[in-house]
Amino acid sequence: MSATAPSTAASAQSAATTISIYDTLTKQKRPFVPVTPGKVGIYLCGPTVYKESHIGHMVGPVIFDCIKRYFTYSGYEVTWVVNITDVDDKLIAESVRRGLPMADVAEEMTQDYLHNLAAFGVDQIDQMPRATETMDEIIEFIAALIEQGFAYESEGDVYFETGKDPQYGKLSNRTTDSLQGEGGEAAQRKRSLGDFALWKAAKEGQPSWDSPWGSGRPGWHIECSAMSRARLGETFDIHGGGLDLLFPHHENEVAQSECRHGKPMANFWMHNGLMRAGASAGKLGGRADREQQQVEQATVATKISRSGGAGGLADLVARQGGERLRFFLLRTQYRSTIVFSEAEVEQSGAGLETFYRLFKRYERITGESYYDVDAPRFRGAGAFDPGDDDTLKSVAAHRQHFIESMDDDFNTGAAVADLFEIARTLNRYADQADLEASGKDDPAKLAVFKQGARTLRELSGTLGLFIRPIQSAGGEDQETLEGVIGLLASIRQDARAAKNFELGDAIRDQLQAAGVTLLDRPDATEWEIQPTGNQLDALMQLVIKIRADARAAKDFAIADKIRDALQSQSITLEDRAGGTEWDKS
Repeated sequence: MSATAPSTAASAQSAATTISIYDTLTKQKRPFVPVTPGKVGIYLCGPTVYKESHIGHMVGPVIFDCIKRYFTYSGYEVTWVVNITDVDDKLIAESVRRGLPMADVAEEMTQDYLHNLAAFGVDQIDQMPRATETMDEIIEFIAALIEQGFAYESEGDVYFETGKDPQYGKLSNRTTDSLQGEGGEAAQRKRSLGDFALWKAAKEGQPSWDSPWGSGRPGWHIECSAMSRARLGETFDIHGGGLDLLFPHHENEVAQSECRHGKPMANFWMHNGLMRAGASAGKLGGRADREQQQVEQATVATKISRSGGAGGLADLVARQGGERLRFFLLRTQYRSTIVFSEAEVEQSGAGLETFYRLFKRYERITGESYYDVDAPRFRGAGAFDPGDDDTLKSVAAHRQHFIESMDDDFNTGAAVADLFEIARTLNRYADQADLEASGKDDPAKLAVFKQGARTLRELSGTLGLFIRPIQSAGGEDQETLEGVIGLLASIRQDARAAKNFELGDAIRDQLQAAGVTLLDRPDATEWEIQPTGNQLDALMQLVIKIRADARAAKDFAIADKIRDALQSQSITLEDRAGGTEWDKS
Protein backbone atom coordinates (compact mmCIF):
# COMPACT_ATOMS: atom_id res chain seq x y z
CA MET A 1 0.00 0.00 0.00
CA SER A 2 1.42 3.35 -1.03
CA ALA A 3 1.96 5.92 1.71
CA THR A 4 0.49 9.38 1.55
CA ALA A 5 2.19 12.60 2.56
CA PRO A 6 1.98 13.56 6.22
CA SER A 7 -0.86 15.98 6.89
CA THR A 8 1.32 18.04 9.24
CA ALA A 9 4.99 18.78 9.74
CA ALA A 10 5.09 16.41 12.72
CA SER A 11 6.95 13.61 10.98
CA ALA A 12 9.44 16.04 9.49
CA GLN A 13 9.97 17.71 12.84
CA SER A 14 10.73 14.37 14.45
CA ALA A 15 13.17 13.62 11.64
CA ALA A 16 14.93 16.90 12.38
CA THR A 17 16.11 15.45 15.68
CA THR A 18 17.72 12.43 13.96
CA ILE A 19 19.23 13.73 10.71
CA SER A 20 22.66 15.24 11.26
CA ILE A 21 24.84 16.95 8.66
CA TYR A 22 28.53 17.84 8.55
CA ASP A 23 28.78 21.63 8.16
CA THR A 24 31.93 22.87 6.43
CA LEU A 25 31.62 26.27 8.12
CA THR A 26 31.52 25.06 11.72
CA LYS A 27 33.55 21.94 10.90
CA GLN A 28 31.29 19.71 12.88
CA LYS A 29 28.32 17.44 12.45
CA ARG A 30 25.14 19.06 13.73
CA PRO A 31 21.47 18.03 14.02
CA PHE A 32 19.49 19.36 11.10
CA VAL A 33 16.89 21.95 12.11
CA PRO A 34 15.09 23.64 9.19
CA VAL A 35 14.69 27.37 8.77
CA THR A 36 10.97 26.80 8.29
CA PRO A 37 9.45 23.78 10.09
CA GLY A 38 8.62 20.98 7.70
CA LYS A 39 10.41 22.56 4.73
CA VAL A 40 13.93 22.36 3.30
CA GLY A 41 15.58 24.75 0.85
CA ILE A 42 18.69 23.50 -0.98
CA TYR A 43 20.92 25.40 -3.40
CA LEU A 44 23.54 23.50 -5.40
CA CYS A 45 26.01 25.29 -7.64
CA GLY A 46 25.49 24.06 -11.18
CA PRO A 47 27.75 24.15 -14.24
CA THR A 48 29.19 26.90 -16.36
CA VAL A 49 27.81 25.72 -19.69
CA TYR A 50 30.66 26.32 -22.11
CA LYS A 51 31.54 22.71 -22.97
CA GLU A 52 30.02 19.25 -22.62
CA SER A 53 29.55 17.83 -19.14
CA HIS A 54 32.09 15.37 -17.79
CA ILE A 55 31.70 12.70 -15.11
CA GLY A 56 32.82 15.11 -12.39
CA HIS A 57 29.80 17.31 -13.09
CA MET A 58 27.48 14.46 -12.14
CA VAL A 59 28.84 13.90 -8.61
CA GLY A 60 27.02 16.77 -6.91
CA PRO A 61 23.69 16.32 -8.72
CA VAL A 62 23.56 12.57 -7.99
CA ILE A 63 24.39 13.13 -4.31
CA PHE A 64 21.90 15.93 -3.83
CA ASP A 65 19.26 14.05 -5.79
CA CYS A 66 19.58 11.40 -3.06
CA ILE A 67 19.59 14.02 -0.33
CA LYS A 68 16.35 15.53 -1.60
CA ARG A 69 14.80 12.07 -1.95
CA TYR A 70 15.75 11.25 1.62
CA PHE A 71 14.43 14.51 3.04
CA THR A 72 11.16 13.87 1.17
CA TYR A 73 11.11 10.32 2.51
CA SER A 74 11.52 11.83 5.98
CA GLY A 75 8.42 13.96 5.52
CA TYR A 76 9.84 17.31 4.44
CA GLU A 77 8.64 19.53 1.63
CA VAL A 78 11.84 20.20 -0.31
CA THR A 79 12.79 22.88 -2.84
CA TRP A 80 16.03 22.10 -4.65
CA VAL A 81 17.59 24.78 -6.86
CA VAL A 82 20.49 24.19 -9.29
CA ASN A 83 21.73 27.22 -11.19
CA ILE A 84 23.05 27.48 -14.74
CA THR A 85 25.92 29.92 -15.29
CA ASP A 86 25.32 31.02 -18.87
CA VAL A 87 27.54 34.12 -18.96
CA ASP A 88 31.21 33.81 -18.05
CA ASP A 89 34.72 34.47 -19.39
CA LYS A 90 35.15 30.83 -20.47
CA LEU A 91 31.78 30.80 -22.20
CA ILE A 92 32.59 34.00 -24.06
CA ALA A 93 35.96 32.58 -25.14
CA GLU A 94 34.27 29.39 -26.38
CA SER A 95 31.69 31.34 -28.36
CA VAL A 96 34.50 33.29 -30.06
CA ARG A 97 36.41 30.08 -30.79
CA ARG A 98 33.37 28.45 -32.38
CA GLY A 99 32.08 31.59 -34.09
CA LEU A 100 28.68 31.27 -32.44
CA PRO A 101 26.65 33.63 -30.23
CA MET A 102 27.25 33.01 -26.53
CA ALA A 103 23.56 32.21 -26.02
CA ASP A 104 23.69 29.45 -28.66
CA VAL A 105 26.71 27.78 -27.07
CA ALA A 106 25.11 28.04 -23.62
CA GLU A 107 21.84 26.52 -24.80
CA GLU A 108 23.59 23.64 -26.57
CA MET A 109 25.68 22.79 -23.51
CA THR A 110 22.71 23.22 -21.16
CA GLN A 111 20.80 20.62 -23.14
CA ASP A 112 23.82 18.32 -22.93
CA TYR A 113 23.85 18.77 -19.15
CA LEU A 114 20.12 18.05 -18.87
CA HIS A 115 20.47 14.95 -21.04
CA ASN A 116 23.21 13.62 -18.78
CA LEU A 117 21.22 14.36 -15.62
CA ALA A 118 18.40 12.25 -17.04
CA ALA A 119 20.81 9.42 -17.89
CA PHE A 120 22.01 9.39 -14.27
CA GLY A 121 18.46 9.37 -12.92
CA VAL A 122 18.63 12.92 -11.52
CA ASP A 123 15.02 14.09 -11.74
CA GLN A 124 14.37 15.83 -8.41
CA ILE A 125 15.53 19.36 -9.29
CA ASP A 126 12.74 21.90 -8.80
CA GLN A 127 14.23 25.07 -10.30
CA MET A 128 17.13 25.75 -12.66
CA PRO A 129 17.54 29.53 -12.87
CA ARG A 130 19.95 30.98 -15.41
CA ALA A 131 22.20 33.94 -14.72
CA THR A 132 21.06 35.78 -17.85
CA GLU A 133 17.45 35.50 -16.68
CA THR A 134 18.29 36.92 -13.25
CA MET A 135 20.02 40.15 -14.35
CA ASP A 136 17.60 42.53 -12.61
CA GLU A 137 18.10 40.75 -9.27
CA ILE A 138 21.89 40.74 -9.76
CA ILE A 139 22.04 44.47 -10.48
CA GLU A 140 19.76 45.24 -7.52
CA PHE A 141 21.98 43.12 -5.25
CA ILE A 142 25.14 44.95 -6.33
CA ALA A 143 23.48 48.35 -5.86
CA ALA A 144 22.53 47.40 -2.30
CA LEU A 145 26.11 46.41 -1.47
CA ILE A 146 27.39 49.76 -2.78
CA GLU A 147 24.81 51.64 -0.78
CA GLN A 148 25.77 49.73 2.36
CA GLY A 149 29.45 50.54 1.86
CA PHE A 150 30.66 47.02 1.08
CA ALA A 151 31.32 47.58 -2.63
CA TYR A 152 32.63 50.37 -4.85
CA GLU A 153 32.59 51.35 -8.52
CA SER A 154 35.85 51.85 -10.40
CA GLU A 155 36.00 52.77 -14.09
CA GLY A 156 32.84 50.84 -14.92
CA ASP A 157 33.75 47.84 -12.78
CA VAL A 158 32.27 47.17 -9.35
CA TYR A 159 34.26 45.37 -6.65
CA PHE A 160 33.44 43.89 -3.27
CA GLU A 161 35.82 45.31 -0.67
CA THR A 162 36.91 42.27 1.33
CA GLY A 163 38.52 44.44 4.01
CA LYS A 164 35.07 45.74 4.97
CA ASP A 165 33.96 42.24 5.98
CA PRO A 166 35.54 41.32 9.34
CA GLN A 167 34.50 37.68 8.88
CA TYR A 168 35.88 37.26 5.38
CA GLY A 169 37.66 33.93 5.05
CA LYS A 170 35.68 32.09 7.74
CA LEU A 171 34.51 29.35 5.37
CA SER A 172 37.91 28.50 3.90
CA ASN A 173 40.12 29.67 6.81
CA ARG A 174 41.86 32.34 4.74
CA THR A 175 42.67 35.90 5.68
CA THR A 176 42.46 39.01 3.50
CA ASP A 177 46.26 39.38 3.84
CA SER A 178 46.74 36.04 2.05
CA LEU A 179 44.59 36.94 -0.94
CA GLN A 180 46.05 37.73 -4.34
CA GLY A 181 43.03 38.25 -6.56
CA GLU A 182 43.15 39.34 -10.20
CA GLY A 183 46.30 40.95 -11.49
CA GLY A 184 46.90 43.06 -14.59
CA GLU A 185 44.67 46.00 -15.40
CA ALA A 186 41.99 44.88 -12.95
CA ALA A 187 44.44 45.18 -10.04
CA GLN A 188 44.96 48.85 -10.81
CA ARG A 189 41.24 49.50 -10.45
CA LYS A 190 40.92 47.79 -7.05
CA ARG A 191 41.57 49.17 -3.59
CA SER A 192 43.05 45.84 -2.51
CA LEU A 193 44.28 42.82 -4.44
CA GLY A 194 41.82 40.63 -2.50
CA ASP A 195 38.78 42.58 -3.71
CA PHE A 196 36.70 40.67 -6.26
CA ALA A 197 34.51 41.74 -9.17
CA LEU A 198 30.76 42.06 -8.84
CA TRP A 199 30.34 43.76 -12.22
CA LYS A 200 32.71 43.91 -15.18
CA ALA A 201 32.66 46.77 -17.66
CA ALA A 202 31.73 45.76 -21.20
CA LYS A 203 34.41 44.91 -23.71
CA GLU A 204 33.93 45.37 -27.41
CA GLY A 205 32.12 42.50 -29.07
CA GLN A 206 31.16 40.80 -25.80
CA PRO A 207 27.62 40.33 -24.43
CA SER A 208 26.59 43.08 -22.02
CA TRP A 209 23.66 44.52 -20.07
CA ASP A 210 22.84 48.06 -19.01
CA SER A 211 23.46 48.98 -15.37
CA PRO A 212 23.87 52.09 -13.18
CA TRP A 213 27.66 51.70 -13.66
CA GLY A 214 27.53 51.39 -17.42
CA SER A 215 27.20 48.51 -19.84
CA GLY A 216 28.73 45.27 -18.61
CA ARG A 217 28.08 41.85 -17.15
CA PRO A 218 28.13 40.29 -13.67
CA GLY A 219 30.99 38.53 -11.98
CA TRP A 220 30.65 34.81 -11.27
CA HIS A 221 30.12 34.95 -7.49
CA ILE A 222 27.33 37.54 -7.39
CA GLU A 223 25.20 35.44 -9.73
CA CYS A 224 24.71 32.67 -7.16
CA SER A 225 24.03 35.07 -4.30
CA ALA A 226 21.29 36.74 -6.34
CA MET A 227 19.76 33.51 -7.66
CA SER A 228 19.68 31.76 -4.26
CA ARG A 229 18.13 34.83 -2.60
CA ALA A 230 15.47 35.11 -5.30
CA ARG A 231 14.50 31.43 -5.07
CA LEU A 232 15.12 30.48 -1.43
CA GLY A 233 15.32 33.70 0.57
CA GLU A 234 17.99 35.52 2.54
CA THR A 235 18.70 32.49 4.73
CA PHE A 236 18.06 28.96 3.54
CA ASP A 237 18.89 25.51 4.82
CA ILE A 238 21.67 23.97 2.73
CA HIS A 239 24.19 25.33 0.24
CA GLY A 240 26.05 22.60 -1.62
CA GLY A 241 28.82 22.20 -4.12
CA GLY A 242 32.11 20.50 -4.83
CA LEU A 243 35.12 21.02 -2.60
CA ASP A 244 36.82 22.97 -5.39
CA LEU A 245 34.19 25.72 -4.98
CA LEU A 246 35.03 26.33 -1.32
CA PHE A 247 37.39 29.13 -2.31
CA PRO A 248 36.96 31.58 -3.82
CA HIS A 249 33.39 31.00 -5.02
CA HIS A 250 31.59 30.02 -1.83
CA GLU A 251 33.73 32.26 0.35
CA ASN A 252 32.74 35.22 -1.79
CA GLU A 253 29.09 34.20 -1.81
CA VAL A 254 29.10 34.18 1.99
CA ALA A 255 30.71 37.62 2.13
CA GLN A 256 28.28 39.21 -0.35
CA SER A 257 25.12 37.70 1.06
CA GLU A 258 25.84 38.05 4.76
CA CYS A 259 27.13 41.60 4.47
CA ARG A 260 24.00 42.60 2.63
CA HIS A 261 21.50 40.78 4.85
CA GLY A 262 23.24 40.77 8.22
CA LYS A 263 22.32 37.12 8.76
CA PRO A 264 23.62 33.67 7.76
CA MET A 265 23.31 32.83 4.09
CA ALA A 266 22.88 29.09 4.72
CA ASN A 267 22.52 27.08 7.90
CA PHE A 268 24.63 24.25 6.48
CA TRP A 269 27.43 24.24 3.93
CA MET A 270 27.83 20.81 2.35
CA HIS A 271 30.84 20.06 0.14
CA ASN A 272 31.13 16.81 -1.72
CA GLY A 273 34.53 15.26 -2.32
CA LEU A 274 35.93 15.55 -5.80
CA MET A 275 36.71 12.91 -8.37
CA ARG A 276 40.24 12.15 -9.44
CA ALA A 277 41.41 9.93 -12.23
CA GLY A 278 43.18 6.73 -11.29
CA ALA A 279 43.25 3.03 -11.91
CA SER A 280 43.90 1.95 -8.34
CA ALA A 281 41.15 0.50 -6.18
CA GLY A 282 39.87 2.12 -3.04
CA LYS A 283 39.11 5.68 -2.14
CA LEU A 284 40.65 8.74 -0.56
CA GLY A 285 39.22 11.24 1.87
CA GLY A 286 36.26 10.91 4.17
CA ARG A 287 38.42 11.56 7.21
CA ALA A 288 37.42 13.83 10.03
CA ASP A 289 40.16 16.31 9.09
CA ARG A 290 39.28 16.44 5.41
CA GLU A 291 38.41 20.10 5.63
CA GLN A 292 41.97 21.06 6.45
CA GLN A 293 43.49 23.31 3.85
CA GLN A 294 46.32 20.98 2.82
CA VAL A 295 43.86 18.13 2.18
CA GLU A 296 41.61 20.44 0.20
CA GLN A 297 44.51 21.63 -1.95
CA ALA A 298 45.72 18.09 -2.64
CA THR A 299 42.22 16.98 -3.60
CA VAL A 300 41.58 19.94 -5.88
CA ALA A 301 44.95 19.50 -7.55
CA THR A 302 44.05 16.07 -8.87
CA LYS A 303 40.36 16.53 -9.62
CA ILE A 304 38.75 15.54 -12.90
CA SER A 305 37.98 18.67 -14.89
CA ARG A 306 37.86 19.84 -18.46
CA SER A 307 41.34 21.32 -18.10
CA GLY A 308 42.49 17.86 -17.06
CA GLY A 309 41.24 16.38 -20.31
CA ALA A 310 37.81 15.11 -19.25
CA GLY A 311 35.42 14.99 -22.18
CA GLY A 312 31.75 14.44 -22.85
CA LEU A 313 29.71 11.70 -21.23
CA ALA A 314 27.89 10.15 -24.18
CA ASP A 315 30.42 7.38 -24.82
CA LEU A 316 30.82 6.58 -21.13
CA VAL A 317 27.06 6.32 -20.61
CA ALA A 318 26.78 4.18 -23.74
CA ARG A 319 29.40 1.77 -22.41
CA GLN A 320 28.34 1.60 -18.78
CA GLY A 321 24.73 2.75 -18.47
CA GLY A 322 23.39 5.49 -16.22
CA GLU A 323 22.28 3.32 -13.29
CA ARG A 324 25.69 1.62 -13.08
CA LEU A 325 27.41 5.02 -13.01
CA ARG A 326 24.98 6.36 -10.40
CA PHE A 327 25.59 3.30 -8.25
CA PHE A 328 29.34 3.84 -8.56
CA LEU A 329 29.00 7.43 -7.31
CA LEU A 330 26.88 6.36 -4.31
CA ARG A 331 29.03 3.53 -3.06
CA THR A 332 30.98 5.87 -0.75
CA GLN A 333 30.00 8.65 1.64
CA TYR A 334 29.64 11.93 -0.25
CA ARG A 335 32.56 13.72 1.45
CA SER A 336 35.03 11.12 0.24
CA THR A 337 37.18 11.59 -2.82
CA ILE A 338 36.11 9.31 -5.68
CA VAL A 339 38.86 7.54 -7.62
CA PHE A 340 37.51 7.10 -11.11
CA SER A 341 38.35 4.53 -13.73
CA GLU A 342 36.12 2.35 -15.85
CA ALA A 343 37.62 -0.69 -14.12
CA GLU A 344 36.34 0.75 -10.83
CA VAL A 345 32.91 1.36 -12.36
CA GLU A 346 32.74 -2.20 -13.66
CA GLN A 347 33.93 -3.65 -10.37
CA SER A 348 31.28 -1.81 -8.36
CA GLY A 349 28.66 -2.31 -11.04
CA ALA A 350 29.09 -6.07 -10.99
CA GLY A 351 27.33 -5.97 -7.64
CA LEU A 352 24.20 -4.67 -9.35
CA GLU A 353 23.70 -8.10 -10.89
CA THR A 354 22.84 -9.34 -7.38
CA PHE A 355 19.76 -7.14 -7.50
CA TYR A 356 18.86 -7.73 -11.14
CA ARG A 357 18.93 -11.50 -10.62
CA LEU A 358 16.73 -11.10 -7.55
CA PHE A 359 14.24 -9.01 -9.54
CA LYS A 360 13.99 -11.76 -12.16
CA ARG A 361 13.53 -14.30 -9.40
CA TYR A 362 10.79 -12.19 -7.84
CA GLU A 363 8.94 -12.18 -11.16
CA ARG A 364 9.29 -15.96 -11.54
CA ILE A 365 7.98 -16.53 -8.02
CA THR A 366 5.16 -14.00 -7.90
CA GLY A 367 4.29 -13.53 -11.55
CA GLU A 368 4.65 -9.78 -10.99
CA SER A 369 7.34 -7.27 -11.91
CA TYR A 370 9.52 -6.03 -9.07
CA TYR A 371 9.26 -2.58 -10.65
CA ASP A 372 5.51 -2.62 -10.04
CA VAL A 373 5.86 -3.21 -6.28
CA ASP A 374 3.96 -0.44 -4.51
CA ALA A 375 6.40 0.53 -1.78
CA PRO A 376 6.03 3.12 1.01
CA ARG A 377 7.29 6.59 0.16
CA PHE A 378 7.66 7.86 3.74
CA ARG A 379 9.77 6.42 6.51
CA GLY A 380 6.94 6.16 9.04
CA ALA A 381 4.74 4.25 6.63
CA GLY A 382 7.43 1.66 5.89
CA ALA A 383 7.79 0.28 9.41
CA PHE A 384 6.33 -3.17 9.97
CA ASP A 385 6.08 -5.74 12.75
CA PRO A 386 8.28 -8.73 11.82
CA GLY A 387 6.68 -10.88 14.50
CA ASP A 388 8.60 -14.10 15.13
CA ASP A 389 9.77 -14.55 11.55
CA ASP A 390 13.59 -14.57 11.39
CA THR A 391 13.69 -13.38 7.77
CA LEU A 392 11.49 -10.37 8.47
CA LYS A 393 13.46 -9.64 11.64
CA SER A 394 16.61 -9.48 9.52
CA VAL A 395 14.93 -7.25 6.91
CA ALA A 396 13.61 -4.91 9.62
CA ALA A 397 17.05 -4.70 11.25
CA HIS A 398 18.72 -3.77 7.98
CA ARG A 399 15.99 -1.25 7.26
CA GLN A 400 16.67 0.39 10.59
CA HIS A 401 20.42 0.45 9.96
CA PHE A 402 19.83 1.91 6.49
CA ILE A 403 17.85 4.78 8.03
CA GLU A 404 20.47 5.34 10.73
CA SER A 405 23.20 5.50 8.07
CA MET A 406 21.30 8.03 5.98
CA ASP A 407 20.41 10.05 9.08
CA ASP A 408 24.14 10.21 9.80
CA ASP A 409 25.22 12.73 7.15
CA PHE A 410 23.69 10.78 4.26
CA ASN A 411 26.10 7.85 4.33
CA THR A 412 25.03 6.23 1.07
CA GLY A 413 27.94 3.78 1.16
CA ALA A 414 26.70 2.17 4.37
CA ALA A 415 23.10 2.34 3.13
CA VAL A 416 24.02 0.44 -0.05
CA ALA A 417 25.56 -2.29 2.11
CA ASP A 418 22.18 -2.78 3.80
CA LEU A 419 20.49 -3.14 0.42
CA PHE A 420 22.90 -5.97 -0.38
CA GLU A 421 22.13 -7.63 2.96
CA ILE A 422 18.39 -7.48 2.33
CA ALA A 423 18.88 -8.99 -1.14
CA ARG A 424 20.97 -11.83 0.31
CA THR A 425 18.36 -12.42 3.01
CA LEU A 426 15.59 -12.70 0.42
CA ASN A 427 17.58 -15.06 -1.81
CA ARG A 428 18.39 -17.25 1.17
CA TYR A 429 14.73 -17.31 2.20
CA ALA A 430 13.61 -18.17 -1.34
CA ASP A 431 15.96 -21.15 -1.29
CA GLN A 432 14.93 -22.32 2.17
CA ALA A 433 11.20 -21.92 1.46
CA ASP A 434 11.53 -23.55 -1.97
CA LEU A 435 9.66 -20.59 -3.45
CA GLU A 436 10.45 -21.52 -7.04
CA ALA A 437 8.75 -24.91 -6.57
CA SER A 438 6.37 -26.16 -3.87
CA GLY A 439 6.69 -23.08 -1.65
CA LYS A 440 5.25 -20.85 -4.36
CA ASP A 441 1.76 -22.03 -3.43
CA ASP A 442 2.10 -21.16 0.26
CA PRO A 443 0.48 -17.72 0.85
CA ALA A 444 2.31 -17.19 4.16
CA LYS A 445 5.71 -17.82 2.59
CA LEU A 446 4.90 -15.58 -0.34
CA ALA A 447 3.82 -12.82 2.06
CA VAL A 448 7.22 -12.87 3.78
CA PHE A 449 9.05 -12.71 0.47
CA LYS A 450 6.86 -9.88 -0.80
CA GLN A 451 7.30 -7.85 2.38
CA GLY A 452 11.07 -8.12 2.03
CA ALA A 453 10.92 -7.02 -1.61
CA ARG A 454 8.61 -4.16 -0.67
CA THR A 455 11.15 -2.94 1.89
CA LEU A 456 14.00 -3.26 -0.60
CA ARG A 457 12.10 -1.15 -3.12
CA GLU A 458 11.20 1.39 -0.42
CA LEU A 459 14.83 1.92 0.59
CA SER A 460 16.48 1.71 -2.82
CA GLY A 461 14.03 4.31 -4.07
CA THR A 462 15.44 6.86 -1.62
CA LEU A 463 18.78 6.44 -3.42
CA GLY A 464 17.18 6.73 -6.83
CA LEU A 465 18.08 3.12 -7.65
CA PHE A 466 15.90 0.51 -9.35
CA ILE A 467 13.16 3.04 -10.06
CA ARG A 468 12.38 1.56 -13.46
CA PRO A 469 13.77 -1.20 -15.68
CA ILE A 470 17.19 -0.18 -16.89
CA GLN A 471 18.03 0.72 -20.44
CA SER A 472 20.90 -1.26 -21.83
CA ALA A 473 24.16 0.40 -22.81
CA GLY A 474 23.68 2.85 -25.64
CA GLY A 475 20.03 3.40 -24.68
CA GLU A 476 18.92 0.09 -26.19
CA ASP A 477 15.59 -1.36 -25.15
CA GLN A 478 16.40 -3.68 -22.25
CA GLU A 479 13.29 -5.79 -22.77
CA THR A 480 14.24 -6.45 -26.38
CA LEU A 481 17.84 -7.20 -25.45
CA GLU A 482 16.68 -9.67 -22.81
CA GLY A 483 14.34 -11.26 -25.34
CA VAL A 484 17.14 -11.83 -27.85
CA ILE A 485 19.41 -13.24 -25.13
CA GLY A 486 16.58 -15.55 -24.07
CA LEU A 487 16.19 -16.73 -27.67
CA LEU A 488 19.90 -17.52 -27.94
CA ALA A 489 19.88 -19.30 -24.58
CA SER A 490 16.94 -21.41 -25.75
CA ILE A 491 18.65 -22.30 -29.05
CA ARG A 492 21.75 -23.26 -27.09
CA GLN A 493 19.71 -25.45 -24.77
CA ASP A 494 18.10 -27.21 -27.78
CA ALA A 495 21.52 -27.67 -29.39
CA ARG A 496 22.97 -29.26 -26.28
CA ALA A 497 19.96 -31.56 -25.96
CA ALA A 498 20.59 -32.65 -29.55
CA LYS A 499 24.30 -33.11 -28.68
CA ASN A 500 25.25 -30.28 -31.03
CA PHE A 501 27.86 -29.05 -28.58
CA GLU A 502 29.69 -27.08 -31.26
CA LEU A 503 26.71 -24.77 -31.72
CA GLY A 504 26.01 -24.63 -27.98
CA ASP A 505 29.60 -23.66 -27.18
CA ALA A 506 29.70 -21.12 -30.01
CA ILE A 507 26.59 -19.38 -28.69
CA ARG A 508 28.01 -19.31 -25.16
CA ASP A 509 31.36 -17.92 -26.34
CA GLN A 510 29.87 -15.25 -28.59
CA LEU A 511 27.45 -14.15 -25.89
CA GLN A 512 30.37 -13.80 -23.52
CA ALA A 513 32.27 -11.76 -26.11
CA ALA A 514 29.26 -9.43 -26.23
CA GLY A 515 29.29 -9.02 -22.45
CA VAL A 516 26.65 -11.64 -21.57
CA THR A 517 27.48 -14.49 -19.20
CA LEU A 518 25.11 -17.47 -19.10
CA LEU A 519 24.40 -19.08 -15.73
CA ASP A 520 23.07 -22.63 -16.03
CA ARG A 521 20.81 -23.61 -13.15
CA PRO A 522 18.94 -26.90 -12.56
CA ASP A 523 15.62 -25.47 -13.68
CA ALA A 524 16.59 -22.63 -16.02
CA THR A 525 19.37 -20.58 -17.57
CA GLU A 526 19.95 -17.05 -16.33
CA TRP A 527 22.42 -14.44 -17.47
CA GLU A 528 24.40 -11.43 -16.39
CA ILE A 529 24.84 -8.46 -18.71
CA GLN A 530 27.99 -6.35 -18.73
CA PRO A 531 27.18 -3.20 -20.75
CA THR A 532 29.59 -2.86 -23.67
CA GLY A 533 27.69 -0.73 -26.20
CA ASN A 534 25.77 -1.87 -29.31
CA GLN A 535 25.01 -5.19 -27.64
CA LEU A 536 21.65 -5.66 -29.31
CA ASP A 537 23.12 -5.31 -32.78
CA ALA A 538 26.01 -7.66 -31.94
CA LEU A 539 23.60 -10.33 -30.71
CA MET A 540 21.26 -9.84 -33.66
CA GLN A 541 24.18 -10.51 -36.01
CA LEU A 542 24.69 -13.78 -34.14
CA VAL A 543 20.99 -14.63 -34.50
CA ILE A 544 21.12 -13.82 -38.24
CA LYS A 545 24.14 -16.10 -38.69
CA ILE A 546 22.48 -18.98 -36.81
CA ARG A 547 19.35 -18.53 -38.93
CA ALA A 548 21.37 -18.52 -42.16
CA ASP A 549 23.28 -21.65 -41.13
CA ALA A 550 20.03 -23.40 -40.16
CA ARG A 551 18.38 -22.58 -43.48
CA ALA A 552 21.46 -23.75 -45.38
CA ALA A 553 21.30 -27.04 -43.44
CA LYS A 554 17.53 -27.22 -44.04
CA ASP A 555 16.98 -27.10 -40.27
CA PHE A 556 13.74 -25.16 -40.63
CA ALA A 557 12.75 -25.81 -37.00
CA ILE A 558 15.50 -23.45 -35.76
CA ALA A 559 14.79 -20.94 -38.53
CA ASP A 560 11.08 -20.87 -37.69
CA LYS A 561 11.81 -20.59 -33.98
CA ILE A 562 13.99 -17.56 -34.65
CA ARG A 563 11.34 -16.00 -36.90
CA ASP A 564 8.57 -16.44 -34.34
CA ALA A 565 10.67 -15.19 -31.41
CA LEU A 566 11.79 -12.08 -33.28
CA GLN A 567 8.23 -11.32 -34.36
CA SER A 568 7.19 -11.37 -30.70
CA GLN A 569 9.83 -8.68 -30.11
CA SER A 570 8.56 -6.66 -33.13
CA ILE A 571 11.85 -7.34 -34.93
CA THR A 572 11.75 -7.95 -38.66
CA LEU A 573 14.47 -9.42 -40.89
CA GLU A 574 15.00 -8.39 -44.50
CA ASP A 575 17.15 -10.57 -46.72
CA ARG A 576 19.09 -8.57 -49.28
CA ALA A 577 21.80 -9.33 -51.80
CA GLY A 578 24.46 -7.95 -49.49
CA GLY A 579 23.17 -9.76 -46.43
CA THR A 580 20.33 -9.74 -43.92
CA GLU A 581 19.32 -6.55 -42.13
CA TRP A 582 17.08 -6.23 -39.09
CA ASP A 583 14.75 -3.54 -37.85
CA LYS A 584 12.62 -3.05 -34.75
CA SER A 585 9.25 -1.40 -35.29
